[in-house]
Amino acid sequence: MGGTLPDVAIRTSETRSFILHAARRRLLADGYGGLSTRKVAQEAGMPLSQLHYHFGSKQGLLLALLEAENQRRLTRQREMYAEDAPLWQRYERACDFLEDDLDSGYVRVLQEMIAAGWSNPELGDAVRELVGGWFALLAEVSREAERRYGPLGPFPADEMGTLVGTAFIGAEALLLLGFDRELLPIRSALRRFSGVIRKLDEGRPEEKRTRS
Repeated sequence: MGGTLPDVAIRTSETRSFILHAARRRLLADGYGGLSTRKVAQEAGMPLSQLHYHFGSKQGLLLALLEAENQRRLTRQREMYAEDAPLWQRYERACDFLEDDLDSGYVRVLQEMIAAGWSNPELGDAVRELVGGWFALLAEVSREAERRYGPLGPFPADEMGTLVGTAFIGAEALLLLGFDRELLPIRSALRRFSGVIRKLDEGRPEEKRTRS
């Protein structure tokens, strides 16, 4: 009477998704230190045993939440950078995405997990793997820039991608702490970098533009 295997799989997927949405709401409300599986179960309106069945532990739940949030946004970023548009315009879109992710709470979730990973080696390993996807993407974008514009000053493509990624991660942490325009020009500094990319793009020889 349990239904067919496809039906069971669908219900399992829906239950996991429902729990993850509840976990996200509680994490934003309570922070990493105040989060408990019991609170998540109450938020989801289901027995605590369901959380343990689907995720095993609080850490398993948090890792699944971070992976889901991270993958959705990484896919969005990959699709954006694959568009046929000037690179400086795509970079500006990335700055817009930062604002969206601050508003949605994703940045808070990510930074909570990074901080927790400092003292939890297993969690740290998982967070490094997830965040590493962003740096790999930025390295790809930097290699594209290198092909289009030639050498990026003294920086190899992987180092340029690392600098840009580190700037965004650091900016997220400082913005969450309340540093803003009055204290540090974080947002304007990030966006101004698009002007550097635009000068490179507009300064390319016409024949090189045609080939790229």
